[in-house]
Amino acid sequence: MRKFDTKVQHLKYKVLREVAKHAWADTLLENVMDIPLKIVPGNQPTMRCCVYKERAILGERVKLAMGGNAEDTNVIQVIDIACDECPVGGYEVTNACRGCLAHRCEDVCKRGAISFDHNHVAHIDKTKCVECGACAKVCPYTAIVSRKRPCQNACKIKAISMDENKAAKIDNSKCTSCGACVYQCPFGAITDKSYILNVIDLLKKSEQGRNYRIYALVAPSISSQFTYAKLGQVITGLKTLGFHTVVEAALGADMVAYSESKELAEKGFLTSSCCPAFVSYVKSAFPDLAPFVSHNLSPMATIAKYIKETTKNSKIVFIGPCTAKKAEAQLESVKPYIDAVLTFEELQALFDSKEIDITQLEEGVLDNASYYGRIFARCGGLADAVAQALKEQDINNFELKAVSCDGIEACRMALLKKSKNVLDANFIEGMACIGGCIGGAGCLTHGEKNKAEVDKYGKEAYEKTISDAISVLK
Repeated sequence: MRKFDTKVQHLKYKVLREVAKHAWADTLLENVMDIPLKIVPGNQPTMRCCVYKERAILGERVKLAMGGNAEDTNVIQVIDIACDECPVGGYEVTNACRGCLAHRCEDVCKRGAISFDHNHVAHIDKTKCVECGACAKVCPYTAIVSRKRPCQNACKIKAISMDENKAAKIDNSKCTSCGACVYQCPFGAITDKSYILNVIDLLKKSEQGRNYRIYALVAPSISSQFTYAKLGQVITGLKTLGFHTVVEAALGADMVAYSESKELAEKGFLTSSCCPAFVSYVKSAFPDLAPFVSHNLSPMATIAKYIKETTKNSKIVFIGPCTAKKAEAQLESVKPYIDAVLTFEELQALFDSKEIDITQLEEGVLDNASYYGRIFARCGGLADAVAQALKEQDINNFELKAVSCDGIEACRMALLKKSKNVLDANFIEGMACIGGCIGGAGCLTHGEKNKAEVDKYGKEAYEKTISDAISVLK
């Protein structure tokens, strides 16, 4: 069974695996230049125009696998030399244009950007076009198409533009680190920094007798990943790597749902604080609504804070589907509780760097959270959990009217309506990725079946109510 959706992911994984292998063996610095040669041996290119360009790009991937440019705080980075093949044309008229008499495209264009030649074929004046897409929508032959790059199409908040060399450029003031561009770039020219070396350093020092325990804090979307093995085998694999204990971030979700429901009832309107990309988007695009963001930390930070405060000498590594969690872990409010963040892609590389075949391991158990905490992984789960928490706390004088936003475009619409006081809801569940966390850029696989796996995982919870789950923390 395939471990990854795309060959781009597989290439990224191979670089991470090789970097990790040398890090475990303390041979990384003397062998770092050999990693591209190992992945692309010989003199024949496999992906690019020449083998030398391939290796140069792989060299940049190695740098990002080792943590990337520390001066650039954005965890999402562009590999400039890998970004040179995509057309940059905006809206264009194709040869499907029949030179019709209706000229709907001309009528709908408010900028006067469309003209016609002697054959009545449409042409677009790029100096006037604002790329609104109105002409494409009304063309009866669908003869007008958008030539936007995949990264630009993926970025719904318009944080990506092109520089003078036609390479993608990220506006860090807009970017939410959601990673949509990372997953959609067909050349892998945009990727996320890895902190896999930090995790290996923690694990090695723990093996050498340092007086601390390392907790693996796993996101509930892990239930939809590693489809070639059983979830219990993944848990045992984490302990085989050297993690002392595996804890569900879903328990933090239970804690957040319980607290957030009370905050909502007290304030009357709230947006969720669980998705760091959504919170970042609110603050940058709708700053007037920032005070409405729940004051609760995310589930990751909430349970990590509890562990740090109750367990001496603990180190915590969050493992999940989200590139934005890497950015969240750098926030001053979160930094004391999270020591490193890994994606599921990076965890797979860690397993294989130590030659751990998780399919051969016995099954461990995860039994921290409730059904409601676990379904935070998919869109709508957070709202369901808040409704349940209101019920369990007998907050009957407050009627929940939630809107669950599936993707950043839906988030924008809900926030826009709220800013204009026309939103018929008192709670916004904001999920930047389509589908929720199961659509995160750091997932091994993406798809509708992931939602079913999360719901199945939720129903297997030992603790059936939120109150049951968090009672052990009191």
